[in-house]
Amino acid sequence: MSSQDQQQASPFTLAVCAEMVFRDLPIVERIHRIHELGFQVEIWDWTRHDIDALVRTGATFSSMTGYIRGTLADAAGAEQLLHTARESIPVAKALGIPRLNLHGTGLDNKGLPVQPAHHVSGAMWLQARDTLNQLADLGEREGVTFVLENLNTAVDHPGVPFARAEDCLALVAAVNRPGLKLMLDLYHAQIGEGNLIELLGKALPHIGEIQVADVPGRCEPGTGEINYPAIARALQALGYRGSIGLEAFASGDDELALRRFRDAFTLPA
Repeated sequence: MSSQDQQQASPFTLAVCAEMVFRDLPIVERIHRIHELGFQVEIWDWTRHDIDALVRTGATFSSMTGYIRGTLADAAGAEQLLHTARESIPVAKALGIPRLNLHGTGLDNKGLPVQPAHHVSGAMWLQARDTLNQLADLGEREGVTFVLENLNTAVDHPGVPFARAEDCLALVAAVNRPGLKLMLDLYHAQIGEGNLIELLGKALPHIGEIQVADVPGRCEPGTGEINYPAIARALQALGYRGSIGLEAFASGDDELALRRFRDAFTLPA
């Protein structure tokens, strides 16, 4: 199915994380497959990839990690985060990527925080808000949007500060700038908070993109407990027409997983 057909079938722009599907293939071949199936493409750490080779795929890229190192809530870590965010801008522009993803602190290759923080003080909140304001300055100056992603600490990312969707939303709303939005990951939110449709309503003015996977297992919609067709209907009713990214492993056949994702977010005309 072409990108045009996919967009006609869904009121949303659908993207797929190339780090998590077709994992038996090199990354460039994964991107080709995702693109051929009519989806936009998401990547994580750009330093692991040959950017020129990614450009040559002709794919449309939706988002990537927008920093290499750093953390939001202490001065030294914030400087690292800002410095490596600046380094990420030319890569985003080369790939045509509009959204650069952020977390409360840098993650290692297992998704664990490089600088864990199990308690967040008031001073850390103020530092995080200041860091995000500076990132919003950078995004607005360079024509990209930084998006702060919620994570879960119970299963995948213990020790990450500002992990809850509620916390990320509070920070993004406090900054309230076009250069900073929320990357609302519903997989993480279901594990950490639940009540997803109400959360969508609260977060809607600040959402830059939505990411999805089912719970438990972090596989495609239809493999767990989240009613993604109901989520799609709620998003349509709320007026959301933006990007939805599949950040999930395939439970079996990769192409079937992508079809299930598309089906979950395809609504009657």
